[in-house]
Amino acid sequence: MSPTRTLAALPCGRRSKWAVVVLWLLLVVVAGPLAGKLSGAEDNQASSWLPGNAESTKVLDEQKSFQPVTTLDAVVVYQRPSGITPQDQAEAQRDAAAFATAPHVVGPVVGPVVSRDGQAMQTVVPIEIGTSGWNNLSPAVDRLRSVANTGDLGMATHVTGPGGVGADQSKAFEGIDSTLLTATVAVVVILLLLTYRSPVLWIFPLLSAGVSLAVSQAVIYLLAKHAGLTVNAQSAGILIVLVLGAGTDYALLLTARYREELRRHEDRHEAMAQALHRAGPAILASSATVIVSMLCLTVAEMNSTSGLGPVCAIGVLVALAAMLTLLPALLVVMGRWVFWPVKPAYGTPEPTRTGRWAHIGASIARRPRRIWITTGLALGVCALGLTSLNANGLTVAGSFTGKPDSVVGQQVLADHFPAGTGDPLSVIGNAGQIPAVEAAVRGTPGISATTPPAFANGRAFFQAVSTDRPDSQAAKDTVDRVRDAAHAVPNADAKVGGGAAINLDAGRAAAHDNRVIIPLVLGVVLIILGLLLRAIVAPLVLIATVVLSYAAALGISAFVFAHIFHFSGQDQAFPLFVFVFLVALGIDYNIFLMTRVREETARRGTRDGAVTGLAATGGVITSAGLILASTFAVLGTLPATGFAEIGFAVALGVLLDTLVVRSILVTAITVDLDRHMWWPSRLSKEPTWTAVGSPDSSRVR
Repeated sequence: MSPTRTLAALPCGRRSKWAVVVLWLLLVVVAGPLAGKLSGAEDNQASSWLPGNAESTKVLDEQKSFQPVTTLDAVVVYQRPSGITPQDQAEAQRDAAAFATAPHVVGPVVGPVVSRDGQAMQTVVPIEIGTSGWNNLSPAVDRLRSVANTGDLGMATHVTGPGGVGADQSKAFEGIDSTLLTATVAVVVILLLLTYRSPVLWIFPLLSAGVSLAVSQAVIYLLAKHAGLTVNAQSAGILIVLVLGAGTDYALLLTARYREELRRHEDRHEAMAQALHRAGPAILASSATVIVSMLCLTVAEMNSTSGLGPVCAIGVLVALAAMLTLLPALLVVMGRWVFWPVKPAYGTPEPTRTGRWAHIGASIARRPRRIWITTGLALGVCALGLTSLNANGLTVAGSFTGKPDSVVGQQVLADHFPAGTGDPLSVIGNAGQIPAVEAAVRGTPGISATTPPAFANGRAFFQAVSTDRPDSQAAKDTVDRVRDAAHAVPNADAKVGGGAAINLDAGRAAAHDNRVIIPLVLGVVLIILGLLLRAIVAPLVLIATVVLSYAAALGISAFVFAHIFHFSGQDQAFPLFVFVFLVALGIDYNIFLMTRVREETARRGTRDGAVTGLAATGGVITSAGLILASTFAVLGTLPATGFAEIGFAVALGVLLDTLVVRSILVTAITVDLDRHMWWPSRLSKEPTWTAVGSPDSSRVR
């Protein structure tokens, strides 16, 4: 017996199945407590999201020499359109004294400072964040808001600046793990009930997916704690959706093949062994595309992107192991009754061969060329929506689906003070040359003022206030001008960071990642498909259809975001994330289909094999696609625009790939190309077969 068959026999052996179940039970007992600690190991500091070698990141690191603790400034802004009164100033001064006693507030509280137009005041409050990222911000900002709102009702108050925005972002991600887990499980349960139409069967795929999530979270926690793996709120949230979605997909494919084999084998152990033997390669190949695609993200310059790769790869790998060992063992232990009320009896015909997908396949086979050309053109038209894509980064206001207090305060601050007051640029240089650096920066267009420098260890640090909002393109242009001026000072070794510089560096790193990772993923997936299908033409066709599906999904999404949801834009990493998830996950369905088509082709020819493969896999792949799309759509429940956009686009792309690309486009192209689809493998040299399965030298159209 080959090693593959030996491994496949373990979860369905008469004794070994119990060993598999016990092993996973022990893993859950150990992993459960560790999985619960993952959120505590998240690193949500700015450096965990930024490009590691960017100038703004280096400024953040060097800035620690001038500040004993890492802080973010919250800006409390007061507004009275009729003019600030002496009583208002006295109240703001009392507030400033109270702010100093708020949780995690360190250093001097600066202000209140009255605006030139006399209609607003601002007080700057430094908040210690240490190594906990934004976790300290919420209690501090909540206290600031409580104090500021207790005064004269005629004066509006808001807390904004980096600290206020960070606190609102923290609340947007608050409970993300439990929210996503609850919503995703609910969606999966409902769709599994509709798919299986059994009150029992759905429990085992969901149980296996839940076990794989707990084990993967435990592994990731240990790596984050002891091996330096970076995990943040973004990667932890996507992990939940990906593991439950992809794991359930693999479960559906295996269960469908098991049910099919139960009609051919009287012994359920033999049926499962055959199901694993037949479906295993497709599941392994599809998971390999996801894992390798995720690992490609490790070459990204953005830390948030490079950290996401290994986190997701670990999750999918554990889900694969659970679905190929734990789930088969559980199903074999339970027996045929688990399919109740429609149990697959031995010797009964497979109903999918005469069902809806068999009729769809027959219809496609009658006019394959017309169908695939029409479908391809329709997807191409959808891709024209890419003209609405605005992946140049989200503004602070645009990063929330709602309008929190910090966003309102930012606008008030910009109306009455220089727009960059709440988040100035940070400049660091050699102490001896700092006067020249300061003069060069102050004389740069777009800079309204600079602060007195601080000195430490032969270096100096000061801040420069921009006339533009730090999330605007004008502020980014100012950063380039300031850097040019500061870098030109001889022997200064000057560096420029701050909010606008971070936005600029993140955008450039994301553009680099798009250029490098997208072709890398395409190449890796093409190699895997070539090895699996032992052909060149078929992998090229599958890659082309998935890319077309990606372009169509991105085009429709961009149009919807701009003209229906009225989002201000997309994050710079949005195209890359959607691409990786759609190509890696979308190719799954093509793998599931084409491995079955190849299997049937060896018996009945490509044309009939394509129709039979679609009939056999159409239902289960559609169910899998609906589940995966629904799990990603759950991301839309978060009040963060970036997550909502990724969830919408991936869900739409999965639906397009499942219902249109895989079922119609790929099937039609396969029927039209016939045996040439498998060039240069042996199957491409076989004579063309007629629909009834006898060889014929002429092609049947």
